[in-house]
Amino acid sequence: MTDANSIKHVASPLARQTLLDGDLIRPVAGRRPIRLLPWLQVVKIGGRSIMDRGADAILPIVDEIRKLLPEHRLLILTGAGVRARHLYGVGLDLGLPVGSLAPLAASEAGQNGHILASLLAPEGVSYVEHPTIANQLAIHLSAARAVVGSAFPPYHHHEFPHSRIPMHRADTGAFLLADALGAAGLTIVEDVDGVYTTDPKGPGGERAELIREASGAELSKLDALPFDRALLEVMANARHLERVQVVNGLVPGRLTAALRGEHVGTIVRTGAQAA
Repeated sequence: MTDANSIKHVASPLARQTLLDGDLIRPVAGRRPIRLLPWLQVVKIGGRSIMDRGADAILPIVDEIRKLLPEHRLLILTGAGVRARHLYGVGLDLGLPVGSLAPLAASEAGQNGHILASLLAPEGVSYVEHPTIANQLAIHLSAARAVVGSAFPPYHHHEFPHSRIPMHRADTGAFLLADALGAAGLTIVEDVDGVYTTDPKGPGGERAELIREASGAELSKLDALPFDRALLEVMANARHLERVQVVNGLVPGRLTAALRGEHVGTIVRTGAQAA
């Protein structure tokens, strides 16, 4: 029988606090987390905007990434494309809950990732699943200059309120990963030069003006965005990433310039504060 006087107590500022009261835990939890991989550059490749276009769009971006490998260590994340929209349509027609649609679309994002990784295989690049990214990314990047994964957040069967389509998709997933890892930056590769005042491909697109730089809050007022609208909400709570750049992957050299710190698309400022 253990003597009560021999019990060891572990000092903790949270020992006598409820973990449900944000005001009580803020003095402890409000500090900036450490950057796990501060040398990492995260690149999100659009599914519909790049991968769905086939060889004409994919091969040039693969060649550009190949040339970038000596300069950067990359986590390349792929989004889903038009096939995910077909999955959404079939799933909704069958009455599947919204939380069940997310992993279906994520499977297509993974397929795009496998394609990209296969083309970069001669450089030692491979595709890895989310658990590996979460637990073993550092060792993979010590063996190769880049790793490919799915950009979809692993929410699986989580039920998203007030929506029949999962609102947290590839752009949001890429940002969550990059910010959690404390990456040096996130570049979103699309098929437009950045964010415009209105959809440049829609009616009246000839009047669309490119926005060179803006905050997430400012962009939330726009109707047409080249990325998930939910990304703007996530950006507001960023801990590390102070900005994200959206560039046109169909223009050779844009990704290279962005990773070198040049302003070649739209820079979106987040809610993170400089250290």
